[in-house]
Amino acid sequence: MRSGEPAHDAASVWDIATPSGRGRLPGVSMAGFRARTSDFVDLGLVPYPAVTVAVDLGDEPLVVDDYSGRQESGSVVVGLASGGVRGRGRDIECLQVRLSPPAAHAVLGAGAEPGATVLSLDDLWGRDAARTQEQLRAAGSWDDRFAIAEAALVRRHEAGRAVEPEVAFVWGQMVTHLGGVRVDRLAAEVGWSRKRLWSRFRAQIGLNPKRAAQLVRFDHAAHRLAAGHSAARVAAEIGYVDQSHLHRDVVAFAGVTPTAVAVAPWLAVDDVAWATPEYLARTPYLART
Repeated sequence: MRSGEPAHDAASVWDIATPSGRGRLPGVSMAGFRARTSDFVDLGLVPYPAVTVAVDLGDEPLVVDDYSGRQESGSVVVGLASGGVRGRGRDIECLQVRLSPPAAHAVLGAGAEPGATVLSLDDLWGRDAARTQEQLRAAGSWDDRFAIAEAALVRRHEAGRAVEPEVAFVWGQMVTHLGGVRVDRLAAEVGWSRKRLWSRFRAQIGLNPKRAAQLVRFDHAAHRLAAGHSAARVAAEIGYVDQSHLHRDVVAFAGVTPTAVAVAPWLAVDDVAWATPEYLARTPYLART
């Protein structure tokens, strides 16, 4: 699909636009969404191993809430492993950004808790959020919007604080091995104690290493299920002990069974909006000398 050209067959609900080419920041992906219907949309979100930023561009505010009853409207940030999150509204139009946890740490600033559920972008970025949203609304095309959003992200990334290279390396290993890693081995590989890795990773990524690895594995399983593979096959190929183990993991993250995840509308758009999961990209590990 060419940049800015909508796709009309993703979940039969959305027109979707994506940037052409690779962006300047590793671990960042963007897509534009416009609802094809004026009917009320109430969509459950499936957790991802990425922090999601949704910049609201519609005439009516987008409302996002979670299982705890927390609710935000307008432009929002949805953290890692955020189960029970729903997006609701009419005539929805938004620009969505997925940030790998290392990228999110720098881009969102010290006020963000990557593992938190739903936060207001205004609370994190202040006036910069309102200014960026105004520029995006005034833009004449999705190409222009992607350029504006990328400029804002690059600016904040350069001004932000990067995760420690050891933490970035451990995250990258989790992604590379689809969550099938041992925390003790990774700690030894970067020269840290298990306790130190657990503490620093949790502080900068938002989840402890074990939970983060489980989330990466769950994401892979969810997409395999959505592609039509049986739960038994997915469990065997991805490294779950058995099908019951897969079932427990899916319910823990998504709040629904593997059968329900397989037909989740939220996953139906992924082949169009996020065909290349750049949001999982690793930040290069800088080896110590």
